[in-house]
Amino acid sequence: MQYRTLGKSGEKVSAIGLGCMGMAFAYGQRDDAESQATLELSLDLGINFWDTADMYGKGLNEEQLSKVLASRRKDVFLATKFGFRYRDDNSTYFDGSPAYLKKACEASLKRLGVDTIDLYYAHRVDASVPIEETVGAMAELVKEGKVRYLGLSEASAASIRKADAVHPIAALQSEYSLWVRDIEKEIAPVCRELNIAIIPYSPLGRGALTGALKDISNLDASDFRRGLPRFQEEAFANNVKIIEALEKVAAGKQCTLAQLSLAWLLAKGDDIIPIPGTKRRKYLRENAAAVDVQLSATDVQEIEGLMAGYSVSGERYSEGGMKLVNR
Repeated sequence: MQYRTLGKSGEKVSAIGLGCMGMAFAYGQRDDAESQATLELSLDLGINFWDTADMYGKGLNEEQLSKVLASRRKDVFLATKFGFRYRDDNSTYFDGSPAYLKKACEASLKRLGVDTIDLYYAHRVDASVPIEETVGAMAELVKEGKVRYLGLSEASAASIRKADAVHPIAALQSEYSLWVRDIEKEIAPVCRELNIAIIPYSPLGRGALTGALKDISNLDASDFRRGLPRFQEEAFANNVKIIEALEKVAAGKQCTLAQLSLAWLLAKGDDIIPIPGTKRRKYLRENAAAVDVQLSATDVQEIEGLMAGYSVSGERYSEGGMKLVNR
């Protein structure tokens, strides 16, 4: 495994992290035994950067991680997030208030079974709470020793500047992949100016950029992708054409599409640390090996040139979800 510096924190984390959400919900049925084996293998492979959130499985994912953290806490650079809350009908809303985030942090520490969270993210930016207030309260957690570094997720360039002026922001987590490149225009340049690491989530297009998903009818009935515009039948049929074109490029590089997709991100800058999610060891090994795929500047240009000939069909979230991103 290779390692990269997490922004102004100066901490070294694995160049490929591990997104843990799917272990608890969203992508079909759980397999707790395989998830635990995947977590343990990740550390053996040198993947020390784990990403979770308090909303994943309503706290279940943090509890899943605690079983491995109990004996291997020192081996993990642990990131979690706060802010999404569930209503009685299972719908969610975002709460970035100081009062709530302090309660959320205490609950996460208890579920994770740890004294300190290495990287604590605001899962979104609350439009009803000034970002300065949210980050000011997060900074108090740092002073109390409950959190080491602060991060934001899906924040705009303006919000990032305001937040970093209150307390140093170590990382920005946003969706970023060959399919989603919104941050390249304004957000990534601000992160680079302020020495904030860029953490792409869903770097494999929610599984689409692995080539393993060509027919959405195979998705489990509980899989949340069934409700995403990009995975609707007509849109996805168009998107499969992009997947197949990229698979040919990957074959030419003697790697898988997943590895090509991750290698492209890694080649976009040393400050980029993707966190592909998986709950299976075989995909973890595949993702980890992406660090061995070397793409030249010419390779990157060719891949982006190919993508310029296509248009990805469908938004990445529902209308309500899109209102919460990049704000």
